[in-house]
Amino acid sequence: MLPGRDPHQAQRLRRPSRRRPLRPHLKPWLRQLRGMGHLLPAALTGYLAIKGLHPDLPGWPCPLQALTGIPCPTCYLTRATSQALVGHLEQSIRLHAFGPLLAAGLLVWSVLAIRRRQLWPFALRARPVIALALALLLYWLARLALQYSSGWPAFRT
Repeated sequence: MLPGRDPHQAQRLRRPSRRRPLRPHLKPWLRQLRGMGHLLPAALTGYLAIKGLHPDLPGWPCPLQALTGIPCPTCYLTRATSQALVGHLEQSIRLHAFGPLLAAGLLVWSVLAIRRRQLWPFALRARPVIALALALLLYWLARLALQYSSGWPAFRT
């Protein structure tokens, strides 16, 4: 320490923080909201079911298809899942074969998340995830081959 320097001088000269503390009435609300993450899967599933009944609700366009004109592996999967959730399985499979599978997975995830009060009520294992990703990739490549080589409408709207 340098002679003549007060070690607490820097603390006294420091400006007060300009950050405003979180409003006291919001703290309980945020604490309660933080504990409600387990409802997210049910909210997503509910939105997709409503989207199945009202297809004009907003969604996300495919960036790959917008940039290149080539549909991505999950193109039409949202529509297919929405159709499966409202019971239109034939239309769902026409749009994307993984639609009914994803709809069933979302329903199971929603129920388990609510029952166990956890956002991730189960562990994801690598082998099934890799197998599902490979199946999705092979399905996409088959659809591309059918669409662009034989002219068969594999990507129906």
